[in-house]
Amino acid sequence: MSNSVLRENVMILTGASAGIGRALALQLAEQGAWLTLAARDVDRLASVAQDCQKRGGRALSVRTDIAVEADCRALIEKTVAEYGRIDTLINNAGISMWTPLDQLQDLSILEDLMRVNYLGAAQATFYALPYLKQTRGRIVAVSSLAGKNGVPTRSGYAASKHAMVGFFDSLRIELAGTGVSVTLIYPGFVTSEIRERAFGADGKPLGKSPVRESEVMTAEECARIMINAIVRRKREEVMTLRGKLGQWLKLIAPGMVDRVARKAIEEGK
Repeated sequence: MSNSVLRENVMILTGASAGIGRALALQLAEQGAWLTLAARDVDRLASVAQDCQKRGGRALSVRTDIAVEADCRALIEKTVAEYGRIDTLINNAGISMWTPLDQLQDLSILEDLMRVNYLGAAQATFYALPYLKQTRGRIVAVSSLAGKNGVPTRSGYAASKHAMVGFFDSLRIELAGTGVSVTLIYPGFVTSEIRERAFGADGKPLGKSPVRESEVMTAEECARIMINAIVRRKREEVMTLRGKLGQWLKLIAPGMVDRVARKAIEEGK
């Protein structure tokens, strides 16, 4: 990790109020980054911004629903008005589901997942792109291992993350020669509130995590790995050994990957 790279680097971080986003914001602030923090929860966002400032970073909080195009545009405009440029865009905001498709009672959940996880990231990137080209900046998209392989009970979530991956892989090719890098991040299970807020069969948040939170990667460790990948402008970062092995197994024994995915959901780790 390099202080010189992150110091005064103007970074937009969506989904910054909790979980991976909060941990990432605090660690970036400690490196002297100039942050724009985006999320829907104004109070929690303001609290994260204060913690970032105490750690030596600058932090602007902007209430943002990335599913709303106008909010994405305003996020970019407010960042440029505050700092004069954009060096890094981290598309971290996301929502999830946790139910088999045949138990789903409200199909609008599938649209909500796509609007946030895919379209929200695409919209924010569209409006940030002219400024990122000026600074030869970085685009970061936080996907999931579900963006590489199908996962039972999470079909709509996996679909939205696959869409995100296809979008940013395509964009990387379009941006060749511009100096703008695209990094895709693939976490496994990470301690986060995303599962408590995940849609259940009735379309309401689960309220509790189906995962053994004490046995999975911490948000702080995930953030450290992400920052290393961001600094190095890596093409992608697959965080877990299971995820790395899964890429090879999918080529030679795809049925085994399906069984591993099912077991992971059943065991919650």
